[in-house]
Amino acid sequence: MFKSGWFTASNRMQLSRLAIGLVLLLNLQCAIQFISSPAIYAGGFGLTGLPGDMVIRGTGILFLMWNVPYIFAFANPVKYRTSYLQAILMQAIGFIGEFVLWSTVPANQIILRSSLFRFIVFDGAGLLLIIFGFLLLPQL
Repeated sequence: MFKSGWFTASNRMQLSRLAIGLVLLLNLQCAIQFISSPAIYAGGFGLTGLPGDMVIRGTGILFLMWNVPYIFAFANPVKYRTSYLQAILMQAIGFIGEFVLWSTVPANQIILRSSLFRFIVFDGAGLLLIIFGFLLLPQL
């Protein structure tokens, strides 16, 4: 379909890498911040002290773990197409799950709701970006 000009298969693959690479970079940045400075984020989830720090650090470690398929998809989105699909599914689960979670928090819990809403926006934008990137991949 796009065989000539600027929109070659190679360029589409690079744009696809850029899309998942941006999401990967932001996810890793979030993970590192949660691990290195948990106290900054704990209050946004109603957590305090050492237990709050450990919960936020643990979440950061989970963020690192969850990004393994993104790394493979970024390395070579055509070769690791399955990893790209896994990243999309993981991002969608996060987005939907966060929305469901947010919808169960009472309206008077403004700080908690706004913290969760930031995740919804963050993961929703990431989901759209990696779906766009996946659709750019050359068909096998």
